[in-house]
Amino acid sequence: MLNSSYEPLNVCTVRRAWVLVFKGRAEVIEKHALPLRSASDTFLRPHVIRLLTYVHVPKLVKRKISRPVLFARDGWRCGYCGSSTSKLTLDHIVPRSRGGESVWENVVASCAPCNRRKGDRLLTETEMALRVRPRPPAPLVFIRLAATSVPPNWQPYLQGYGVSSAA
Repeated sequence: MLNSSYEPLNVCTVRRAWVLVFKGRAEVIEKHALPLRSASDTFLRPHVIRLLTYVHVPKLVKRKISRPVLFARDGWRCGYCGSSTSKLTLDHIVPRSRGGESVWENVVASCAPCNRRKGDRLLTETEMALRVRPRPPAPLVFIRLAATSVPPNWQPYLQGYGVSSAA
């Protein structure tokens, strides 16, 4: 689903997309090859829709931290050593026991060995360093997680947002 300005908003169900189009709140930008069928009629199946009115998306939307989103944000790599192991954990950069909060800027994906090595200490106490500065996830991280693969006809609408068809 695209905003009226063509910026990606989210991935919605076919049913939700069709209802928005049917009610005149969205237009079909890309249609799917397979139509929707009812007992007595056939309709086009929306694949990419654009809202007709602009939806203001606040920049400071506080989303809860979840492991899949954290791991996707960090590229499924350890924030300390960069390894891409299947045994990633969530690590608080400033430990909660030391006053660290559970906010996106204070959590990072960590492999189990780095998490054990850091333990309940600050980075300065461990001589460890972060590969990248943690930040809240970009909205497209959620699209990448919602769609198992990004269809080729979505690509023109996702250019510049860091989503590839291999997502």
